[in-house]
Amino acid sequence: MAKGTEGTNPSAPLSYTKELRREGADEDHEYVTLCQKGDADAFEVLVRRHQKKMLNIAYRMTGDYEDACDIVQEAFLSAYKTIKKFRGEAKFSTWLFGIVVNHARNRIRHTRSKAFHEVASLDDPPEENRGGIAARSPSQDISAVDMMMQKEVQEKVQACIGNLDEEHREVLVLRDIQGFSYEEISLMLKIPDGTVKSRLSRARGALKEDLLKVLGDQ
Repeated sequence: MAKGTEGTNPSAPLSYTKELRREGADEDHEYVTLCQKGDADAFEVLVRRHQKKMLNIAYRMTGDYEDACDIVQEAFLSAYKTIKKFRGEAKFSTWLFGIVVNHARNRIRHTRSKAFHEVASLDDPPEENRGGIAARSPSQDISAVDMMMQKEVQEKVQACIGNLDEEHREVLVLRDIQGFSYEEISLMLKIPDGTVKSRLSRARGALKEDLLKVLGDQ
């Protein structure tokens, strides 16, 4: 077998601790191909690569860590069941994050249909295993009071994000928090670039107005 072709032959041994790379192409391509052929270990690689960002997206959209964890599990299950339908029109990660957004959207709608919504208390201890989503690691230079104030501000910001209309929250989370390009967001949400930009403009304006009311000059 020629050098540099290992991993393209389905019968060749594959080390899952040393991930394959393809310059200038979808870096997930090899693992997607293997997964489409029934290789469950290949899908585990895709899970490890993308689960943290998926969790961040789900948390920012819902504001609830437990819901975010459930959403990611549901999204991975959906992706695994439908991966054979993936044709590569977009990057695999773009397709996968689109599934997360859709599941988060469904969870939000379900939650809003309930008679009440549980809000996390500022007195609750900070979660230790949130993947850097809602709480930062304590610093020796930051006092307990400073940490409490930071946590309070973070929760207020997240609450303001949660107050946005669904379509505005989605584009704001994907663009301003996760840093996706307009093209990627357009593919995820299946809307034109121009719609992404107009929704983002409205989302930023609404969020700014809400933050001024909540935070004032903080």
